[in-house]
Amino acid sequence: MSANEEEATSFGSVADSYDRVRPGPAVAALDWLVPARCDVAVDLAAGTGLFTRALLGRAARVVAVEPDARMRAVLARRSPGVDVRAGRGEAMPLPDGSAAAVFVSTAWHWLDLPRAVPEIARVLRPGGRLGVIWTSRDRNEDWVAELDLVRLDGTGGAGRPGSLAEVRAALDRHHAVLLPAGSPFGAAQTASFGFTRTMPVDDVLAWLATTSALITAPAASREAGLRRSRNALLSRAGSESLIEMPLRSWCWRADRSLRRAVLVSAPETAGVSAQVITKTHRRRTVRS
Repeated sequence: MSANEEEATSFGSVADSYDRVRPGPAVAALDWLVPARCDVAVDLAAGTGLFTRALLGRAARVVAVEPDARMRAVLARRSPGVDVRAGRGEAMPLPDGSAAAVFVSTAWHWLDLPRAVPEIARVLRPGGRLGVIWTSRDRNEDWVAELDLVRLDGTGGAGRPGSLAEVRAALDRHHAVLLPAGSPFGAAQTASFGFTRTMPVDDVLAWLATTSALITAPAASREAGLRRSRNALLSRAGSESLIEMPLRSWCWRADRSLRRAVLVSAPETAGVSAQVITKTHRRRTVRS
């Protein structure tokens, strides 16, 4: 799923915590992403099922596809009635044209796009929806963006951001949806939806500990980053040790063209087109 396989598969080691403390999507984001009368929806790279469960009741049938057995075990345990399958974006265990929608939640950046986009197009029926979403902390708030600097020490070394501007620029790169040239999808649309969640400081720290950068960091670096983060959060939380965390769901959608020809897998050097959910898009937002 990624050139950095260690990072891409690191989340299974914290699967239970990941499912407990990470947020699901904004309700308004689901309203915007999920097409009407959706009979079969696929949650690709479904993780522990945070987005999968949000789809229940919005699609007649939900299929969750996840490569990591540890994440998949939590997904199956906490999502009764969902069709859970082993697979990945580059090889989905689904028939041609079987889905009305394929969604990728907080995982697009891990996909091998020249292989995954044709595979998604194969599984989608003509006119079907590809939806991409990230739900995370809203770094438009300075103190939230500063958490990224604090947990990673803020030195800017080894590709890490060293300023608030670099934090936001990295987020824009992270939210870039890249499609191979000639992919069978129509015009893309983007939107983002803000909401808040009241969280104990310990839960925010547990969330920060589920990021790949901290999971794969040396133990001493991870502990130092979490210690700095705790101090920053406690200085803001007050006596009750609760944080009103601003969150945002960044969304991208495009529908598969009505023609039946499917894009052939292309080498990694093939041209790509991009639709980026930039800071400009984040300003055109809806708070739910």
